Amino acid sequence: MNERSPGRPGERTLQQWVVLALGVAALAAGCVAAGLWQWSKHETRSAAIDVVEENYGSAPVPLEELLPRPGSTVAAGDVWRPVEVRGEYVTDATVLLRNRPVDSQPSFHVLVPFRTESGGVLVVNRGWVPYSGGTAAPTTVPEPPSGVVVDIVVRLRADEAAASNGAPPGQVQAIHVDQVLAAGPDGSAWADATAYDAYGSLVSEDPAPQDSPYDLPRPDTSPGSHLSYAFQWWVFAVGGVAGVLVMLSRERRERTVMELGGLAHPFEDAPEDPEGGAAADPGGRGRRGRRGGGRPSAEDVEDSLIDARARR
Repeated sequence: MNERSPGRPGERTLQQWVVLALGVAALAAGCVAAGLWQWSKHETRSAAIDVVEENYGSAPVPLEELLPRPGSTVAAGDVWRPVEVRGEYVTDATVLLRNRPVDSQPSFHVLVPFRTESGGVLVVNRGWVPYSGGTAAPTTVPEPPSGVVVDIVVRLRADEAAASNGAPPGQVQAIHVDQVLAAGPDGSAWADATAYDAYGSLVSEDPAPQDSPYDLPRPDTSPGSHLSYAFQWWVFAVGGVAGVLVMLSRERRERTVMELGGLAHPFEDAPEDPEGGAAADPGGRGRRGRRGGGRPSAEDVEDSLIDARARR
């Protein structure tokens, strides 16, 4: 006898159905939650892409229009907006950002504080230089215009979270303004209370230096796979529930056939008569459910039910 049931063959007990239902419910809930998480990632990514597409190519505005005073933070809707700034680079406070690849190429980013005419300090990412294998720092770093008034255009970026891992002297692991200024040879005391809580990605310099780092790449605006992953998780949830319903429907149909046909099983072999044929089975349908050794088809179920009623 089938281990699933002490009664009819192949029939599950109530306890087995409860365990199965709880398992499928937990699986479906997990799939739905995973889909919602992927959906939230898609929404966040879409919002970031909208900001880039709206701001990246817009006309520059004065820095004070978006960052009115030192300590100001850039609003989420103003990230990537170009601003114009006049002042001079503090070349001696140059710091390198490490472990920030560009197009999969290992590189260092060149971070230089810029003192504005109004007295504020804005950290500027001037671009990147290639990583020289086996060295802790690039062999050469192009210097900005020094000792002269410079007009620059930068795209505003939000201050990054502070890095918890260390870096060699003169280098940082994140563009966190306080850490960048502190990593300079003289520390951050010279810029105390004058730094903006944001940084700029360089677009242009006037006058232009003789040599410059490589330009920063345009931000990636591909939506990624979060939306397709969300739908995949939801399909898994629906499939699990649907599978249980199909199993329940199949067992109910088989039980109905057995009850109406008066048989221990609707596909038991009919007894053979002495002539060698199947008794009360002129059409030979009594054995159709055994054909191929697989599960009977819907047609086999109907034929068996008709034969069972005819033998009454």
